Amino acid sequence: MNGPSLVILAAGRARRYGGLKQLAPIGLNGEGVIDLLACDAYASGFEDIVIVVNPETGPEIQAHVEKNWPRYHRVNFAVQTELRGTVEAVLAAESALDLTKPFGVSNADDLYGRRAFKMLGEHLATDPNHCLVGFELDRALVGELPVSRGVCVVEDGKLAKIVERKNVRREGDGYVAEDGLEPARLDPHVTVSMNLWGFQPSIFPAMHACVARHDFEQEKEVQLSVLVGELLTSDHARFDVLATDSRCIGVTHASDLPLAQELVRIEIESGLRPECAFQPI
Repeated sequence: MNGPSLVILAAGRARRYGGLKQLAPIGLNGEGVIDLLACDAYASGFEDIVIVVNPETGPEIQAHVEKNWPRYHRVNFAVQTELRGTVEAVLAAESALDLTKPFGVSNADDLYGRRAFKMLGEHLATDPNHCLVGFELDRALVGELPVSRGVCVVEDGKLAKIVERKNVRREGDGYVAEDGLEPARLDPHVTVSMNLWGFQPSIFPAMHACVARHDFEQEKEVQLSVLVGELLTSDHARFDVLATDSRCIGVTHASDLPLAQELVRIEIESGLRPECAFQPI
């Protein structure tokens, strides 16, 4: 079987960052987040990439990719015309995917690490179940400003529940979520979702049904975590959780960039990634 595909969700407007954080210069040579992300994916056995963009910033991202990525890599673009969440973003990529093979989904502003991508690629190539790559909370935060994280309940290696926790931040030697939910203090080693998923093509009917029944007037977006939560309770779908010790380097706020650049430099010095994007280790 050919290698799986990857859908990169790059249609967000990044209002908290204040610019195109997909192209934030995180690499040692000024490479953008999306460049290093793609480098890790191709090196981990993913055969082709579909990048989902919005009509306003999409042309700039596409021009960047066409200028900087090697020509021999297979990449297509899909446009999400209405930004109504990550389920609809994946649906925008459906027509560009080979629906005979599985695919991964990732954010465009998170650098997951090559080990995490290798784990995802190997699972999609050998296992028929959907999956989620799970990160430890203390390896999934970069800056000091609050963020949202999907906290996972894992039972026997399978995802049992996912709860979106908001305003998660460091406090002393631990973490708190200021969202009114319990527990307010979070275990540093709790498994969280960073939106690195693996799906079989059989997921698409459920995605279409989820969007069709969603009330967008009441809630403007419908996220993959909501879809998966519904499937876990109603259809008893199975999502394997692939636990990784990789660090997820995300750029949510502009103030995150210097620390993210330092963390990438440390990965390079540790031999976890090449000095230049698309260069083999």
